[in-house]
Amino acid sequence: MSQKIRVGILFGGQSAEHEISILSARNVLEALDPARFEPLLIGIDKSGRWLLQDAQRLLSSARDPRQVRIEEGSPALLPSAFCDPTIRQAAPSSIPDVIFPVLHGTLGEDGAVQGLLELAGIPYVGAGVLGSAVGMDKDVMKRLLRDAGIAVADFRTLRRRAFDQDAAGACAELAAPLGFPLFVKPANAGSSVGISKVERPVDLEPALRHAFEFDSKVLCEVAISGREIELAVLGGNPPTVSVAGEIIVRHRDGFYSYDAKYIDDKGVELALPARISPEVQAEAQALALKTFEVLECEGLARVDLFLTGQGKLLVNEINTLPGFTAISMYPKLWALSGLSPRTLVSRLIDLALERARHRSQLRRSM
Repeated sequence: MSQKIRVGILFGGQSAEHEISILSARNVLEALDPARFEPLLIGIDKSGRWLLQDAQRLLSSARDPRQVRIEEGSPALLPSAFCDPTIRQAAPSSIPDVIFPVLHGTLGEDGAVQGLLELAGIPYVGAGVLGSAVGMDKDVMKRLLRDAGIAVADFRTLRRRAFDQDAAGACAELAAPLGFPLFVKPANAGSSVGISKVERPVDLEPALRHAFEFDSKVLCEVAISGREIELAVLGGNPPTVSVAGEIIVRHRDGFYSYDAKYIDDKGVELALPARISPEVQAEAQALALKTFEVLECEGLARVDLFLTGQGKLLVNEINTLPGFTAISMYPKLWALSGLSPRTLVSRLIDLALERARHRSQLRRSM
């Protein structure tokens, strides 16, 4: 009998999406095929410590993000130890064969962990350093999409130093081309953390101050009146895309906010599949695949689109490590497309190992 593949599920982290990451890790663990894989759970607490976690404790934890936390456990290897051959040889049971990072947001989804794993030579699920960094930064992402001829909402960016020098002037400069309503977002955050919908000029400065609590660069974009369509992309040669789903917001915030996503169980309605024509779905699928490729993504991604009343599709954003919670669209869309969570997770791990094999064949010297 062949030895099981040791899968390190890396979760938690030092971002505002810490709790959502724990919920995602639980569902990845539930979907892991016990006949093929052996889990090694590594939780990163909010102070940055890497702690080994108990599988049964994670599986029995709450499903409410307000009630989950990283448990105190035995310290795992320091991140830098992953790159030390001596330590790796001395404690091989602590080193996974492949990492499934379920780290949402800063220092997990932005290329930081991916760079560490590249240095360590450990295969990992998802986009590489470049694709992760580009997908995380909404400003850079939208500029690349725009340059590739992909439609996005009109936007402007603002850095903290410019705002601190002249807040009133910065607000006026942003509002002039965009008008109201508009959305204010941290450039590098997810799960709708730090986002505000601004209806009046008087509310713009407080919204910017709130967003700057989470990032030093903020994106302001025109509010698009349209339907929110989401698609899931699975890497491979070639990549494949799911059927489309739709987010219908019922929450009092008036947009797909953090509370609408994770707190209010009646905050949104998920239309699975989206109630769109076959022609629009085919166009949305092609757009999702093009977005995935333009942004140098690998493994997996969820692509979020707007469908306007005039039938035009625009890319809202890409998520290179989409949620795997019980309500997350990525696994739901693939289940709707015929892939069970177990098959999906297995395929993602296989893709990570396949990429590592291909890269190991590249020449590193002349």
